[in-house]
Amino acid sequence: QVRLAESGGGLVQAGGSLRLSCAASGRTFSTYAMGWFRQAPGKEREFVATISWTGGSTYYQDSVKGRFTISRDNAKKTVYLQMNSLKPEDTAVYYCAAEGSPYGAPLPATTAEYDYWGQGTQVTVSS
Repeated sequence: QVRLAESGGGLVQAGGSLRLSCAASGRTFSTYAMGWFRQAPGKEREFVATISWTGGSTYYQDSVKGRFTISRDNAKKTVYLQMNSLKPEDTAVYYCAAEGSPYGAPLPATTAEYDYWGQGTQVTVSS
């Protein structure tokens, strides 16, 4: 069984920064792609960023390119999302996710490609 636990969310002013962390437990971590998604009230969950199981490749939603950076530390079984130059439009609950099978799609960008989800952490960006 896989557990994912996000942390690092909070309230920040526009232009500020936050770093989200997601700690995984329960299985081998290094062979699974990881991703970040976000969901605002009344909206569908949307893709933010993903990182391959090797850590060598990343992919981002266009709106966060140049502002957000996803990374992973396999030794710590943790994935991070560094968020800079935050905008009010970034306000949402942020979820980390893990693929359900090892050596899967290198850069999954849809919710259907992930089987495990954290509880989410709230990020609120004020203007």
